[in-house]
Amino acid sequence: MSGYLRRLATTGAAYTAASILSKLIAVALLPLYTRYLTPADYGAAEVMFSAVVAASIVIRLGVVEALLRFYYKGGEDQAKVVSSSFAVLFWAGLVSVIVLFPFAGPISEALLGESDPTLARIAIPGLFVLTLSEYLLTIFRLDERARAFFTVTMLSVLITIPVTVILVVPLDLGAEGLLLGSYGTGLGVVLGLIAYNRRRLALTGDRPLLKRMMAFGLPTMPAELSLYSLSFIDRILIARMLGLTEAGLYSLAIKVSQGISVLVRGFQLAFPPLAYSIEDDDEARQAYSAVVTWFVAVMALVVSFLWLVAPWIVRVFAAPDFFPAADVVGPVSAGAALYALYMVLLVVLGRTGRTEYNLPATLAGVAVNVGLNLLLLPLWGIVGAGVSLVVSYLVVVILMYVFTQRLFPVPYEWLRLTKLLLATAILVAIGEVLVPDDGIGFLAIRLLLVAALPFALLVTGFFTEEERGWLLLLTRPAELKEKILEARAAGKEEGAAEAEGRPGRGLPEAVEVEQWDEDLRN
Repeated sequence: MSGYLRRLATTGAAYTAASILSKLIAVALLPLYTRYLTPADYGAAEVMFSAVVAASIVIRLGVVEALLRFYYKGGEDQAKVVSSSFAVLFWAGLVSVIVLFPFAGPISEALLGESDPTLARIAIPGLFVLTLSEYLLTIFRLDERARAFFTVTMLSVLITIPVTVILVVPLDLGAEGLLLGSYGTGLGVVLGLIAYNRRRLALTGDRPLLKRMMAFGLPTMPAELSLYSLSFIDRILIARMLGLTEAGLYSLAIKVSQGISVLVRGFQLAFPPLAYSIEDDDEARQAYSAVVTWFVAVMALVVSFLWLVAPWIVRVFAAPDFFPAADVVGPVSAGAALYALYMVLLVVLGRTGRTEYNLPATLAGVAVNVGLNLLLLPLWGIVGAGVSLVVSYLVVVILMYVFTQRLFPVPYEWLRLTKLLLATAILVAIGEVLVPDDGIGFLAIRLLLVAALPFALLVTGFFTEEERGWLLLLTRPAELKEKILEARAAGKEEGAAEAEGRPGRGLPEAVEVEQWDEDLRN
């Protein structure tokens, strides 16, 4: 199993480059934005950003998902697949903007609880920008031009930053500046990519081909929308029930938890190719079990760190008005970790081909999320939203576990997982209850509690004999370096063998698009 874990770690690190940089830049800008934006402004902008992503999922009609599948499908004309899918998204985006723009006022009232339509009038054209940017970046993925994809993504970020800073700081445009900076510069990038790919694009499509593509892609849209709803519907409910200030605090907590999101992103991209490359079912079951155990261990360490150190992180990266956001960083981080477990089960489901079970699980999660938010927001404020997020993702994970165990049973290491979760919960509880959240001395104590987790696992017998051997290598740097070089060489040989033989299957298309949405917005 150690070979599979090494491969997962190596590919995960490689895939997360653009995501890591975009998230680091987003966090680095927080001290600036939180000093020139009120929590209400920040909350209004984040609600609008999330609403644009959700609306984009609807108006693209599953076309991007179909593009990723039909481009490689035997018997299909790749040039027509690209040109026809662009035509659909271009007209769907343009018509959506034309139809929605007159309703900017009611949309603003529904999302933000205020009648001023200014933010909605900026966000609605953003639908067109976001939808086409996703499509045009997908072309780089189709051509396997990872360097070009990374370069364009980073160029977009580096153009957006100074423009947005000018709009927010000297021009003092607040939430309007955030939206204009993102979608205005995004439009420039989209126009540039359209010019670059002009020979491959068209405004009319092949109708029989589009009919086949829509038959495949359209059914993926409800599952994708319900999945994304778990990560944005709480912000709308907070804005309507508690106000935009609380929505801003909750949005900042999500930004602070980016550390867990980066790990989740790498895992999402690295695990599916590894999982699908294992042909033997019994070997796959053992590998999945080992991956879950160790990924949960890594998540537990990061979640405990963010949970216990959140007050100090928020004080470093945010203005005083945003300090209360620290209260919900822990639950939001735990929710992100549960989302990663959902991804494991989604891949297991994909192995069986019975992906129809995904929608009932995510719909149940959305229903629980809405119900708990309505109940807990008046009682606990944004902490109630964090608790609702954790419980709703837990419901999704439990349902997916039940479905996958019926179709493809995996012998998860429940004893080891129980030891891990209990040790983490006890250490976090000690820090939260007994250690104050102010002062350098108490920060040191909380960091010691985080560092105590591996030792607690060692004492409880969590580690196997082979794993203890790897841990002992940490005390012998020369031997550890030699092992790492051997693992790297073995990984290159495995990658070359896979390139010559069977192509791997990647991340489910709906999840890829959702993550690109997030990276582009950051």
